[in-house]
Amino acid sequence: MREFLYVDDMAEASIFVHNLERDIYERTTQPLLSHINVGTGLDVTVRELAETVREIVGFSGKLVFDTTKPDGTPRKLMDVKKLERLGYAATTSLHSGIKLAYEDFLINGSELRI
Repeated sequence: MREFLYVDDMAEASIFVHNLERDIYERTTQPLLSHINVGTGLDVTVRELAETVREIVGFSGKLVFDTTKPDGTPRKLMDVKKLERLGYAATTSLHSGIKLAYEDFLINGSELRI
């Protein structure tokens, strides 16, 4: 299981946390535990991810998964309750985020721009 966060949601969350009043931030965190997780709080299987990408890009081929390989960490899911209590939640679904990224790729190509 993996969690994916659309880049615009990450940027919005970062600005949201940056703009918190200092006393609110200090009441929410502790010294040496000052992080606030940013994520969606939702995860998907690699199969669900691949099927979503397949649908969006129009791939009609067969998806093949090599189940003989190690899975790695079984689950990587953020606990986003602290951020949600502060009033922020990601709004871009996995499907929408992949679709937006793919549309951008089609328009702008694959060139690396700095």
